[in-house]
Amino acid sequence: MGPQSTPDLSTPPSPLSLSTIAVVGLGTMGTGIAEVLTRAGREVIGIDTDETAARQAVAALEAATARAVARERITERERQDVLARFRTFTDLQAAADADLVIEVVPEDYELKRQVFAGLDAVVRADTILATGTNALSVTRLAADSQRPERVLGVHFFNPAPAMKLVEVVSSVLTAPTAVAAVTELARDLGKDPIAVGDRPGFVADGLLFGYLNQAAAMYEARYATREDIDAAMRLGCGLPMGPLALLDLIGVDTARTVLEAMYAESQDRLHAPAPILGQLAEAGLTGRKAGRGFYTYDAPGSGTAVPDAESPAAADELAAGRTVSSVGVAGSGTMASGIAEVFAKAGFKVVLAARSLEKAEKAKARIAKSLGRSVDKGRLTAEARDTTLASITPAGALEAFADVDLAVEAVAEDLAVKQELFRTLDKVCKPGAILATTTSSLPVVACARATSRPEDVIGIHFFNPAPAMKLVEVVRTVLTADDVHATVRAVCAKVRKHPVDCGDRAGFIVNALLFPYLNNAIKMVEEHYASLDDIDAAMKLGGGYPMGPFELLDVVGLDVSLAIEKVLHAEFRDPGLAPAPLLEHLVAAGCLGRKTGRGFREYARR
Repeated sequence: MGPQSTPDLSTPPSPLSLSTIAVVGLGTMGTGIAEVLTRAGREVIGIDTDETAARQAVAALEAATARAVARERITERERQDVLARFRTFTDLQAAADADLVIEVVPEDYELKRQVFAGLDAVVRADTILATGTNALSVTRLAADSQRPERVLGVHFFNPAPAMKLVEVVSSVLTAPTAVAAVTELARDLGKDPIAVGDRPGFVADGLLFGYLNQAAAMYEARYATREDIDAAMRLGCGLPMGPLALLDLIGVDTARTVLEAMYAESQDRLHAPAPILGQLAEAGLTGRKAGRGFYTYDAPGSGTAVPDAESPAAADELAAGRTVSSVGVAGSGTMASGIAEVFAKAGFKVVLAARSLEKAEKAKARIAKSLGRSVDKGRLTAEARDTTLASITPAGALEAFADVDLAVEAVAEDLAVKQELFRTLDKVCKPGAILATTTSSLPVVACARATSRPEDVIGIHFFNPAPAMKLVEVVRTVLTADDVHATVRAVCAKVRKHPVDCGDRAGFIVNALLFPYLNNAIKMVEEHYASLDDIDAAMKLGGGYPMGPFELLDVVGLDVSLAIEKVLHAEFRDPGLAPAPLLEHLVAAGCLGRKTGRGFREYARR
């Protein structure tokens, strides 16, 4: 082959000049990308060696555009124009006239290398080549290409027509003009592109798959059921799906491949694929596409889970355990008043005890304001508000708990303070009363051992704000009695909360999965890999998170976050859990988040 001219990349092509685009690989992702491009007016050359896949891609586009016509989003004429812009072929030669080629074949380096080698032989010198990988090295693919300066990554998220995020990945070899052209194209498609460097998982998957891996390991250790892990993250963090259900959707084999690539680069044990991922993948239990993964589905490709041997048996938990009609809540802060409100609204008699009667009355006044807002919004009647307030008795000492059936502490997250409180509860509460801690990070058994009745002690971790958040983590120690556990689950049902069971281990479910993810986000910023704004955008747009990690850290409080991360690191001794130095520096500087006006971002003083 004779020498080829070097493309002129000094001036970036406009997004409109990328008018003919080839998509190589017509699986779910390739078909989705083709739909996005054709509907945005681009001529699309779909290439797949499997004729069946090509026919299915055409059928999928026909069905998607038919739905759009039925919903009056496009006209029938526009639909016909879209369909006319999509042509399919089985040979890479069809990409000869493409301005941009997007490769989305399976995540296998040798296969992708062969595709790029084939494209090198047929495309123009100025054609941009993009890989859709989310796990393999863009730099390596570029280095093996004849023109590495025109190779980059363009990572769409599934389903491509709906998901707004596109990660545009450049290697050290990529020409900035190629990056600019593809970035502008993404914007022209109505997407939100973010620029990232070349490392496995990029931003969104780099954070997401570490979290998914830890969830799989938590399930494998039989620490919690798959249903409780998934419910905890949906209800505790507002996520659209639980991690194990999401692994089934992504594909267990795909997740394992991504994690292997991440671990190869980071050597971080948090990225080492949980053994169960390999076991399921080797058994062909790869998730929804196989009809079975962590869950069992009614058919391959279906999203409808069906009961199997691991499904929890229905149980009449309300009939089990001890009788609870009165509840004592110790504390005067937001959590204590919120928990007291929850119990009072559910019809329990509540004693709200603080260090002084004045503090307890202020806490009750806070509840009155909260109930008043519910009345103003039409969620509560004035009569129900008055009944609820009348059932709350403020007290200035724990001796007021003498007759309660359940005592719940919500005081400072300090073990010595809680242990002293439990010693007092042990003395003042009647025999048979259940003693509960709302700790989010301290060992429940350490509170239990401060009493003479550790079998009566349990953890009931509410989430803030307690009246709104549906999740409660029920934490039993090795000493907690069965009837105490059954009683607390029944009480949770009565106050209309969703209980999940977990053992007495640092972080329980939610914090044990959430805070390593937050810590990894901070490390990305420390390494200058991506900006705060891009990381937050990536997780909201690409992962469906209600808040980006830095938004959430500033809301939770950087001091609180650091304390939880220290507890997790101390318990699990994993180097990957060590708090990011940047977090420690901000806390030392008094930058604690929204409450101080500055954390990872600055906030207007009120």
